[in-house]
Amino acid sequence: MDAIVVNNVSKSYGQVQALSDVSFSVGKGEVFGLIGPDGAGKTSMFRILCSLLLPDKGSATVDGFDVVKQMCRPGICR
Repeated sequence: MDAIVVNNVSKSYGQVQALSDVSFSVGKGEVFGLIGPDGAGKTSMFRILCSLLLPDKGSATVDGFDVVKQMCRPGICR
């Protein structure tokens, strides 16, 4: 089982497309990094994986938990 699975995640801020159909998976125990220039969408991806930001489309799971359907915030757990 993969620790992280990202399928076709997209995120935009108005006219700015931060992420466009990004897909990858990270196996348990695997070391994985996201690199790129400023504005490439790295922070947006990490915020989506932490359920701090919702993707416009696509899906992602972390350790089997769906980052949208099973998000948990103080006082609100789905």
